[in-house]
Amino acid sequence: MRSIGRVLRRLRIENLVLIRDAELELAPGLNAITGETGAGKTILAQAIGLLLGSRGDPALVGADGKEAYVEAELDLPDGLLEEEGLEALAELRPEGEEGLVLARRVFGDGRTRAYAWGRAAARDDVAAAAERVLAMSGQFEQRRLAKASYQLDVLDAFAGDEQLGRRAAARLGWRELQAARRRQEELQGGAEAAEARLAELRALVEDTLGMEAEDEDSLRAERERLRHVTELAAGAGAAGEALAPDDGEGAASLVAIAERAISPLESLAPELRRAGDELRDAELRLRETATELRSFLASLDAEPDRLEQVEAELDRIAEAKRRFRCASYEELLGRAAEAQAELDALDDGADPVAAAAKAVEVAERRVEELALAMREARQTAAEPFATAVAAELEGIGMGEGEFRVELSEQPNGLGLTGADAVAFQIRPNAGLPFAPVADTASGGELSRIALAIAAVGGGETIVFDEIDAGIGGQTAHAVGETLERLATRAQVVTITHLPQIASRADRHFRVEKLSGDPTHTRIEALDETERREEIQRMLGGQEFLSAVQG
Repeated sequence: MRSIGRVLRRLRIENLVLIRDAELELAPGLNAITGETGAGKTILAQAIGLLLGSRGDPALVGADGKEAYVEAELDLPDGLLEEEGLEALAELRPEGEEGLVLARRVFGDGRTRAYAWGRAAARDDVAAAAERVLAMSGQFEQRRLAKASYQLDVLDAFAGDEQLGRRAAARLGWRELQAARRRQEELQGGAEAAEARLAELRALVEDTLGMEAEDEDSLRAERERLRHVTELAAGAGAAGEALAPDDGEGAASLVAIAERAISPLESLAPELRRAGDELRDAELRLRETATELRSFLASLDAEPDRLEQVEAELDRIAEAKRRFRCASYEELLGRAAEAQAELDALDDGADPVAAAAKAVEVAERRVEELALAMREARQTAAEPFATAVAAELEGIGMGEGEFRVELSEQPNGLGLTGADAVAFQIRPNAGLPFAPVADTASGGELSRIALAIAAVGGGETIVFDEIDAGIGGQTAHAVGETLERLATRAQVVTITHLPQIASRADRHFRVEKLSGDPTHTRIEALDETERREEIQRMLGGQEFLSAVQG
């Protein structure tokens, strides 16, 4: 059973190089993309690259129009839009939207536009969000592996759920600390600032008056029901009429007729008693169900203006979250409770400046405690993580696989993820010094280093374009086994020419070049028969290659 939290659900490509129109519904586990050399497999990598921020190029626009378009629909990880640097993107998120939809459009002159949920967005913002949930080998892998933030994420994922929980708490604690510091600065700014602060506190309490913890979710569910009231009424009405109509015979009446036909015979044939009992019970239950359906229909008409009321309350919640800069309903209610407590303290004669200073002190202590706990967990995890990665490197043919993790303090001190900096270092060949992982290899070797790291601590969607470069035989089997193992925890997309890898896929796509005017490329998901045929073709190619090399 797979347990994968971040998934690229769908990838849509229009008029990109040779691909006219393709839509890939990807599996949560291992996805393999194969095809003849030159068929256009790397166009898929170019599509992902656009989402990750690569520059536009007129050569990317195909012959079927004046622009190319790439769109990805992804799962939206909890807390992603609360991360630093994604504030602008968070404001574009439609109300109630649970997924993440990112897109890039390339025009004939090389200019591009980026989109989030169909709304225009900055290219860098779209790329930043994509990088949080998508990883790709090649030039993007080198850039990603060089990021200290990525290395910290991987080590924390390896440390376990408790560490990830600390990170979530630290992120919230850091925001609370920043808010406490702002409050302190405002109060220290003088009477005018203090009065503005009091006005905001009163507004926050007033605008959230009557809101309860479960309100937003329950209101959304009720809105969905009310929006479909016509369908609900039609279905319930039809069902009720079928069971017990006002005129004519329904299912309950027909069952009653059957029961009356059986009842006199039960004394003559005792074996019919069970049938009679079941018919009597069925009639009773059908009539009760018909009554319930009529009650349900009556409830739909009880509050004709209820949808407007629900919409208004949800709008009030959304406006309050926007006005008071809250990323979630829970944060809004938390802020409102703090505001009420602060107002109560003022009414009791407390010193607001002293209270603000105390709040900063408490928030700082909380952040420092979490940072210390995270550091201890990282120190504990560093050596086992390095040992596990080294074993993976050796298993996939990367020399002796010497790997280590260096922990140090962040130059800027405390932050959202604590106070630690992490550096992954590797020594691919004996006698050479250890060096940062992103500086030690290129192409397929770099992809295999990324695979080894991800196999131990990765968790996002990972696209491998060059992982099978220059390998075969036992190494190819080892890489395939590692990819399959990684795919139990993360979604993997691999563009490959090796049957040892493709045969392990949960979903298999074939890229095929079709002649025409102009020539174009088709991408299709394979069923089991087509998949066997494709792997047989790949095996034939491998045998031919071995014969030539021999």
